[in-house]
Amino acid sequence: MTKLTEMVQWQDLNNNANEVKNASLRELFKDKRRAEKLTIKNEKLKLYFDYSKNIITDETMQLLIKLARSCDINGYAKKMFMGEKINWTENRPVLHTALRNRSNSPVYVDGNDVMPEINNVLSKMKDFTDKLRSGEWTGVTGEKITDVVNIGIGGSDLGPKMVCEALKFYADGPSVHFVSNVDGADIDETMKRLNPGATLFIVASKTFTTQETLTNANTAKDWIVDKLGIESVKKHFIALSTNKSAVEEFGIDSENMFEFWDFVGGRYSLWSAIGISISCSIGFDKFEELLSGAHEMDKHFLNEPYETNIPVIMALLGIWNNNFLGCETHAIFPYSYYLSKLPAYLQQADMESNGKSVNRDGEMVDYQTAPIIWGEPGTNGQHSFYQLVHQGAKIIPADFIGLVNPPKKVGNHHEKLMANFFAQTEALAFGLNKDEIVDTGEKLIPYKTFSGNRPTNSILLDELTPYTLGVLIAAYEHKIFTQGIIWGLDSFDQWGVQLGKTLASKILPELTGEEMGEHDCSTSALINRFNAS
Repeated sequence: MTKLTEMVQWQDLNNNANEVKNASLRELFKDKRRAEKLTIKNEKLKLYFDYSKNIITDETMQLLIKLARSCDINGYAKKMFMGEKINWTENRPVLHTALRNRSNSPVYVDGNDVMPEINNVLSKMKDFTDKLRSGEWTGVTGEKITDVVNIGIGGSDLGPKMVCEALKFYADGPSVHFVSNVDGADIDETMKRLNPGATLFIVASKTFTTQETLTNANTAKDWIVDKLGIESVKKHFIALSTNKSAVEEFGIDSENMFEFWDFVGGRYSLWSAIGISISCSIGFDKFEELLSGAHEMDKHFLNEPYETNIPVIMALLGIWNNNFLGCETHAIFPYSYYLSKLPAYLQQADMESNGKSVNRDGEMVDYQTAPIIWGEPGTNGQHSFYQLVHQGAKIIPADFIGLVNPPKKVGNHHEKLMANFFAQTEALAFGLNKDEIVDTGEKLIPYKTFSGNRPTNSILLDELTPYTLGVLIAAYEHKIFTQGIIWGLDSFDQWGVQLGKTLASKILPELTGEEMGEHDCSTSALINRFNAS
């Protein structure tokens, strides 16, 4: 592949950045059609995307589209949807899109259509969750299940936890809890609130060997066995895994094991059996609506021209801010209580996917890749870190995400919330000049001046439903994919998490009485301090 920074499209963008980086959004908005030109409204997706408050010109967007074409974004997207092995370091296809393929058109891996397997698992999920929610499935004491505890980590935790929180308004099933941290306080504090006879544990681990997950699962098992006896495990545990023998050895009936596949990465797995906690909470029909929304965004991403393709435009703006304007972080500010877990979810989705520095040729890159993703819901953030966003020395691009209609109308809360949303993007874009400041002393003018020119995207969903949430999540997935293709990365492996795991497995015996191995002097001193206590 041609080195990215040597491509003429990249160099043209560099030249454009030198011209545009000091442009004023106040000046750019003298074009009264700017918002109209730089907004995508899609009624089918129930989504409104305004990117006019970025430091871009018409020429910038034309050059960014040329970059997307030169990197063959659509060609790579087709390869992904068709089951080609685009995860080249693990020689695997990438088919989270097949999990929500509501058209049910065939998707082939090594000549075999994977849709029948996917549909079988979905059918099994529906049957199980229907029985659980109706009370047909009971615990060993005959009690209806009132609490479900998902034990997983990474994608087996962040995805379903974010969705359950986002769709809490629709929850009409058992209460769902999430345990991920190997810190014993996580599982202990959760179990304090539970009735063992009415609790179901979901153990989510593809290999059924993940240290954190299995440690928590065994603690939960000990608790259940102590309260209800060894036979209770089969009625109070199910598994999301591919390792049948390990599941059975744990004591879970293999009939209560829900399968998923190597072509689904953890951070893309909420659409699979990993989403069974979602289905328990809101019902399988609404889980299918979530899939339908994501599928609609999949079609949009695959078929829409780059100029009006929401994930592609999101990705290109991120490339522009990161690689050409030098912005190293990207903030996610959802103006919705229900979307409070979205920033944490997108941290993993983005930084685990594109937090890499080796390209398709196995060479170190000479440009920035994934930005640091962070954020909190509005309006809470306005009273903590927005000071830095408005007046700090760092420029922080941000996505503001809001709802036209809230799930429930409570007084005039929503109007006040969205007034803050709109005010913040306006203030960040246009700032406050010294000649606009009134009723203040001359000495305070520098402190009350706002430079503006802080780029933001505004994303408005018509309402927050399973369908629109599916649309939103899939948009970010495809944004991340697009950026990975441009940067020449494998967005679907995660070798960077392995080294720490390996070293931890070597150190653990040293904390339980075995002789210490060789470490650097700092690590040795830390271990000695721990062991001496």
